[in-house]
Amino acid sequence: MDSLEQEKLKRAKKRVDEIKGFYIHFSIYLIINTFILINLSQHTDNFWQLHHFFTPFLWGLGLGFHAIKTFNWNLLFSKSWEERQIKKYMDKDRDEADRFL
Repeated sequence: MDSLEQEKLKRAKKRVDEIKGFYIHFSIYLIINTFILINLSQHTDNFWQLHHFFTPFLWGLGLGFHAIKTFNWNLLFSKSWEERQIKKYMDKDRDEADRFL
């Protein structure tokens, strides 16, 4: 196996480990928070108090950031946005060059 193939294999294994890590994180999130919310519902009179949901909410935000990083979601600057910007600036440069000719 040549070095290029070894490098590809190493990157693929790293990617699989990242995805696996996210799904483990997600599973733990579901298990722990389900237990917490069931426990709270059985041992409190007013389950719907806001402070009961701080842990699931904040942990969920962290989980969301983990998903964004793991799956390479770029909510603000997508590939299509990048392509539009590149085309816009290339067209602008071409128009400026045409003006001087």
